[in-house]
Amino acid sequence: MKVFKLIFKNSLRHKLRTFLTILGISIAVVAFGILRTVVTAWHAGVDASAANRLITRQAVSFIFPLPYTYREKIANIPGVDQVTFANWFQGVYIDKNQFFPRLAVEAETFIDVYPEYLVSKNELNTFKKERNSCIVGADIAKQYNLKIGDLMTIEGDIYPGDWQFIIRGIYKPRDKTTDGTGMFFHWNYLNEKLEKDSPARAGDVGWYIIRISNPEKSAEISNEIDALFKNSNAETKTETERAFQQGFLASTSAIITAMNFMSFVIIGIIMLVLGNTMIMAARERTREYAVMKTLGFSAKHLVGLILGESVFISMLGGGVGLFLLFPVVEGFAQVIPKNFFPIFNLEPITVILAVSSALLIGIVSSIFPIQRALRTKIVDGFRFVG
Repeated sequence: MKVFKLIFKNSLRHKLRTFLTILGISIAVVAFGILRTVVTAWHAGVDASAANRLITRQAVSFIFPLPYTYREKIANIPGVDQVTFANWFQGVYIDKNQFFPRLAVEAETFIDVYPEYLVSKNELNTFKKERNSCIVGADIAKQYNLKIGDLMTIEGDIYPGDWQFIIRGIYKPRDKTTDGTGMFFHWNYLNEKLEKDSPARAGDVGWYIIRISNPEKSAEISNEIDALFKNSNAETKTETERAFQQGFLASTSAIITAMNFMSFVIIGIIMLVLGNTMIMAARERTREYAVMKTLGFSAKHLVGLILGESVFISMLGGGVGLFLLFPVVEGFAQVIPKNFFPIFNLEPITVILAVSSALLIGIVSSIFPIQRALRTKIVDGFRFVG
């Protein structure tokens, strides 16, 4: 117990320096946690992907459409349970800063293929019957104070014109990783207007979503689908939903990699801060260590004192940082629009990395001071002035 008391006393000998070191470590831990949370939030869509869903898109690029006639051909492939489709609509709601996914979907089957979108039976039936109706996510409804029966007017950009939709359903996310910021409306409503105004663009869908009975046969079924349309005017590329989501993230991989790298650079900064504190402390106590050696303190005692002080400061700073991190992340989650990061939660892996890093930094930062204390001869220690 006396050793722990001595470690505590040594840690607080220079209160201002210790306080600033703990503060620096705490800020660094908060910054590390926020960056890591952004990275995990960015990949939340990938983690939420279902193993039994495939996505079929145009082979050249996702932005090119596929014919509606492909639907029945895909549905007839063995192993395919259900086929639905979606079309990226986009448009402007209120102003261009209000972004959230707006999709034209096959009303009869879309929710069946996405059971994680929870909609009441009555709301779903009403939605299916009314051609210009839509379903919005609970997060969007909360953000814009929308309710059943409200009218949403969207100014088209990809599909020009003023589009009016009546909200007939509000879906709730089933899981923590389910996006609650979507808006879905009838593809038929879009297609009918295109047949009148732009016949050349009618009869196309954006991509197909395919539910399969056995996820282990996803590669085999994917190859069969793509083989059906090989050498056609619109060849396809079919992949798992997870691979499809990862393809989206690939375009921003440089940003994510940079943020991931910066989060670990912060760990290095913490190490430098604490290392500097411990080196200064070891230098100031050179004569004390010489006296302790003279009194019979062994090498393990010195190692314990220096290591204990370093780990104590590091873990205290890390603990304060984690204590602040939870409300800070919660605050960011409230401020950041849900349509940018639908899921912004502090993941357990981030907490584990922060705690592990704090402990590791405490150990590493003590190495040089320990070596200095052990290598310095008693005579040289007594002669030291500084």
